Amino acid sequence: MEIVDLRIMRGPNYWSVKHPKIIVLKLDLENYAGTLTSDIEGFYVRLKKMFPSLQDHRSAEGVEGGFFRAVRRGTKLSHVVEHVALELQTLAGMECGFGRTYPAPQEGIDYVIFSYSEERAGEYAATAAIKIVEALAKDAKINVKKVIDRLHQIREDEHIGPSTYSIVSEAVSRGIPYLRLNKYSLIQLGYGVNQKRIQATMTCRTAAFAVELAGDKNATKDMLAEAGVPVPKGTIVYDLDELKQATKEFGYPLVTKPLDGNHGKGASINIKNWKEAQRGFVEARKYSSGIIVEQFIEGFDFRLLVVNKKFVAAAKRTPAMVIGDGVSTIQQLIEKVNKDPRRGVGHEKELTQIKVDKFTRAILKGKNLTLKSVLKAGEILYLKSTANISTGGTATDVTDIIDPYNVLMAERIAGIIGLDICGIDVMTTDIAIPLNEARGAVLEVNAAPGFRMHIAPTEGLPRNVAEPVIDMLFPQGCPARIPIIAITGTNGKTTTTRLTAHIVKSTGYRVGYTTTDGIYIQDKMLEKGDTTGAKSTEFVLKDPTVNFAVLECARGGMLRSGLGFEQCDVGIVTNVAADHLGLRDINTVEDMANVKAVVPRSVKKDGYAILNADDDLVYKMAKDLECNVAFFSLDETNTRILKHIAKGGLAAVLENGYISIFKNSYKIRVDRVADVPLTFGGRAKFNIENVLAATLAAYVSHIPIEDIKMALRTFIPSAAKTPGRMNLFQFPNFEVIVDYAHNAAGLKAIGEFIKTSDANCKVGIIAGVGDRREQDTRELGAMAADIFDEIIIRQDSDTRGADPKEINKVIKEGISQVDPDKTVIEIPEEARAIAHALENASRGCLITIFSEDVTEAIKMVENFKTIQDRRVLVD
Repeated sequence: MEIVDLRIMRGPNYWSVKHPKIIVLKLDLENYAGTLTSDIEGFYVRLKKMFPSLQDHRSAEGVEGGFFRAVRRGTKLSHVVEHVALELQTLAGMECGFGRTYPAPQEGIDYVIFSYSEERAGEYAATAAIKIVEALAKDAKINVKKVIDRLHQIREDEHIGPSTYSIVSEAVSRGIPYLRLNKYSLIQLGYGVNQKRIQATMTCRTAAFAVELAGDKNATKDMLAEAGVPVPKGTIVYDLDELKQATKEFGYPLVTKPLDGNHGKGASINIKNWKEAQRGFVEARKYSSGIIVEQFIEGFDFRLLVVNKKFVAAAKRTPAMVIGDGVSTIQQLIEKVNKDPRRGVGHEKELTQIKVDKFTRAILKGKNLTLKSVLKAGEILYLKSTANISTGGTATDVTDIIDPYNVLMAERIAGIIGLDICGIDVMTTDIAIPLNEARGAVLEVNAAPGFRMHIAPTEGLPRNVAEPVIDMLFPQGCPARIPIIAITGTNGKTTTTRLTAHIVKSTGYRVGYTTTDGIYIQDKMLEKGDTTGAKSTEFVLKDPTVNFAVLECARGGMLRSGLGFEQCDVGIVTNVAADHLGLRDINTVEDMANVKAVVPRSVKKDGYAILNADDDLVYKMAKDLECNVAFFSLDETNTRILKHIAKGGLAAVLENGYISIFKNSYKIRVDRVADVPLTFGGRAKFNIENVLAATLAAYVSHIPIEDIKMALRTFIPSAAKTPGRMNLFQFPNFEVIVDYAHNAAGLKAIGEFIKTSDANCKVGIIAGVGDRREQDTRELGAMAADIFDEIIIRQDSDTRGADPKEINKVIKEGISQVDPDKTVIEIPEEARAIAHALENASRGCLITIFSEDVTEAIKMVENFKTIQDRRVLVD
């Protein structure tokens, strides 16, 4: 089996809107095409032995064991690849449950779709699953453990930590979107101006000075002592002589730790003699030049958590340990503890497996023990000097028994240091007794404290400590999202995007929008190029100045990685026509409609899908949508519109020469079509459709009619405002249109406008696109022959692997079908073709340039016009 194509979807997509994070694997079954699992002797038995946990997979039967029954009866190997890829991720601590298998249009090739937790893990699981299934089919050996270990490693490298994950999960449960800003734990919650950021458990509200202060252990201790908080006596030392003096002053037992340390790194506790003190000094010196030496406080290790000045949870922490049974070695005891199903690799589960590291070996050496030593029955051996969960420690929730004095103390400490999220390490014999009475002490104050011990304690009640974090960042009534209008379709989507953005901007919003020309923030182009994919969408949603997003969503981006958002407020589909067919297995106009339908299917339940009622395929998209639907039409007698209005629906229609909104039985006239510059006096029918769609989008976005009317009148089509979209240039003796239309539907729409012109000669500069079907290219030629008196055929700079001569041959075939005697000139270079047309333009002629490089084409036309205008002035 071989991978033909592998795509990573990051948002709602052609294959699934509800499962945005999926791998789309196009798999050539090669020798296994047509082979079922029942045809391969022993396959079912080997699969069940290798992955007994696949018993949980329900498959199409919807019951436990359904997948195994399908394998026993006989199913395609691609179906097995799907389930193995999912199970590999699950076994590595990444729960993934969605999968589908579909036949591709090509014989012997299937699409395998499955969800992923982390992108790199999904990719790796895909290739590993294929190898494993092939090995099972051949009865060959394969090391599955090695695969799972690698996935574990990828998870640890890529997956956000449990603390961050808990905050993100709480946000998502409230409908707050998130974006990952780097491969670590920097997360954006919300969009645009309403965004907040977190990194681990630090937030955009965490004061830098407070983090700095918490990191200075000695300064923290001094401040707390002055505020009456019990702290251990101690000092800072920088060499062994000072250490010696400190041991004399405070006596044993002692604690040594780096001045600027965190997470227990470099700390040594319960030091009882000079030799241990020296060892502790050396260990702490690895992390800081200054070493804190202080009294060792007897008792248990507790962590108190304060969020937004309020105490929220407390946990008793116990270092990684084993209990002797009089028989087993220490190594065997560790292995036994690690078999606890709650323990996993890194942050995979609520507990971490105990690893024997240099700190463990040092402890054993200090007690004259080795891993082969046998402990007495009931004897407790602590394997780490700190109680961190990440090193194998355990946690017990004690929130409900903490004494009120200790609660007040914790809240005071958070305020004294100035941390919005504050972890306080306390050593005491009993947290239910006031710290000053139990002779306990506060050991440390931590910025970015871990939440794991609270959200998943080993014992006791889990606490949703992420809830107060989100309450702090997004108080009741504080918005997290910004309005999103998403626009798709075959033609007109860029003009509709620009017009919609203009209307919204005119009402005072700070708009970010994406088009095939570039990304614009508040009308300033920040990125140039075709920016209609998920990455460009995220660019806008990440911008901290934007409070309204208008996003053009093209076919390519949706097929490549899906949408860059999970939900929008308004989704517009302008039309669906034959374009780019034959690419990525989108072979029919119906297939294309299913791609475009991703946008309306991603609209929020209380949002609006705005659909073209004059387009059969677009109209059908309304079926089964869960959101509100509004239609637009050039025909006020359209029965689809009338039925929709009769049911209380909303529509925008070209009515008696007006752009009108139909609401229930009422008509709201917005403006006369002839007064809207974009319609060129009502002659550009395709632009009237764009105006209707944008008007509806603005209306359902609660923009007043008067503001919409004013914006429609002030949107003047030009090379600057709408580059490559019906840019009309008036020369002294002729006219020139520059347009980006690159398919038959676009050419037809422009053709209808050109036919209304009284030009005595109509010249068209056209080109075929290398990745189109022959029938599409031939149709382009036929349409050009119907529209123009003279045709100049140019070539795109990138013919996408096709022979330019063959492209032109097919275009000329289409032209000849309509008019064998049509004047046709071939000029390959676009600049030369434009220059030829302009230099040979006759009086009263209309030249239409369908350009690949719109910017350069407009520049050429403008320069030529400047020269012509000067000549007229001189004459």
